[in-house]
Amino acid sequence: MSTWSEALPLLGSRRGRPAFVWLPAILVAALVAVPPLTYLVVRAAQADSDAWRALTSSSTLDLLANTVALMLAVTATSIALALPMAWLTTRTNLPWRRFWSVVTALPLVIPSYVGALAFVAALGPRGTLQSLLAPFGVDTLPDIHGFVGAWLALSLFTYPYLLLVLRSSLRGLDPALGEASRALGVGPWRTFVRVIVPQLRVPLAAGALLVALYVVSDFGAVSILGFDTFTRAIFVEFRLSFDRAAVAVFSLALVGLVVVILGLEAASRSRARYHSTGATSRRPRVVPLGRWRWPAIGFLSLVALLSLGTPIGVLLHWLLRSADSAALFNDSWTAAWHSVSASAAAGLVALAASIPIAIVAVRHPSPLALLLDRVSHFGFALPGIVIALALVFFSLRVLPGLYQSWLVLIFAYVVLFVPTAIGAVRAALVRVRPSMEEAARGLGHPPAWVLATITLPLVVPGLLAAFALVFLTTMKELPATLLLAPTEYDTLASQVWHSANDASFAQAAAPALMLILFAALPMAFIVGRENLRD
Repeated sequence: MSTWSEALPLLGSRRGRPAFVWLPAILVAALVAVPPLTYLVVRAAQADSDAWRALTSSSTLDLLANTVALMLAVTATSIALALPMAWLTTRTNLPWRRFWSVVTALPLVIPSYVGALAFVAALGPRGTLQSLLAPFGVDTLPDIHGFVGAWLALSLFTYPYLLLVLRSSLRGLDPALGEASRALGVGPWRTFVRVIVPQLRVPLAAGALLVALYVVSDFGAVSILGFDTFTRAIFVEFRLSFDRAAVAVFSLALVGLVVVILGLEAASRSRARYHSTGATSRRPRVVPLGRWRWPAIGFLSLVALLSLGTPIGVLLHWLLRSADSAALFNDSWTAAWHSVSASAAAGLVALAASIPIAIVAVRHPSPLALLLDRVSHFGFALPGIVIALALVFFSLRVLPGLYQSWLVLIFAYVVLFVPTAIGAVRAALVRVRPSMEEAARGLGHPPAWVLATITLPLVVPGLLAAFALVFLTTMKELPATLLLAPTEYDTLASQVWHSANDASFAQAAAPALMLILFAALPMAFIVGRENLRD
């Protein structure tokens, strides 16, 4: 197959593969995966034998074991937190449900290094909690550093990846099976476990994949809490030696781990379809909590206290120690505009890029569709510094005029976070009955018209969740911003990092609180819009 004109029929409608979807999907996957992987291969080829031998050393195997153990623990904990939260805030008569819908999603906006610093300041030895307990004879507290601290911090700040996807899917879930189960005398708890949860396999897999890949790529929390993982080793190697070839070797090993994770996630997904088969999809009946409403509120309050109350409380404490708090906020307004505008642009581009990938993965399953879906996730799993170095490499050698430009920065954000959008769109699309699209095409409407007027309007909650996920994760992105942003282009995240790095915690508090505020506003709008549909 030598020309595009010869290749187009293979992607066209003759085989049910419309080219207007397949070609963008191939282009997106190539743009996301080719630059970083090419850069790593080129740099790794320059590494000496010592760098390659280091991959099989006992210390590297320990790093692998630490990374896998942390990933599994955080993913399991995130499922345990997000699944009941999603059900409580969408299917029950939980008091103040709209408030809890917003609060439970907000921990996603807190950078992992800010949350880890707050935990150390509040819960660590000689921290705020120990000071409060000192009058009661408590002289020491367990050390929060190490695996336990990293597990706690990452679990509390990553479970919203699952929560947003699950909540969107639960809203679109046809209640027929659940109501049939209740009509047969099955209790609400057994109905939830045996009927509702199996229908959420796709969004559970998509959200769990995002959590797992985030844990693999995180540097901030594991660094502050002193737990060695692959990503921390990559950053340490780059900082100490600036040996980019050795960094590439370790990063390729991380890519190998990511390939295994993606393969396991793909194997865990069933071929079963979860869309409604009836003529209509009705709103589910609200489940009364009865006496369980207060334990439910207690559960949500405890998670909110740890994931939001602790970091925000510490930030406010740092801010109040400043002699002029207002001046600190005045210095951050330009950075706030940079963060919001860049995050919104990245969210829109990533959303547009995610739609063709999600469509081919759900509507045209095949080895090629699976490959496109899998390779588009590489950017999210690699450390931000690796993506940034790859784009510096390409922008200098291929398009030197774009080096340190806003366009390259936005492209980096899309490479890093388009998988979060793909997961949300795919989880929403899998709920749409294919028969509706087939009926429209049977009436003579072209596939593009069906997509624009039938499919996309039905998955609006998933599209909003996808945009929110990319917006929020972009707001707190740091390594790519530091390396790729134009000169004097500060963001709130970079201001927080520079101030905290200089031990100016009061100066770090103001941009950190603004970051949380500006990220919370679109989240409140999106959740409020979803609640209006209930």
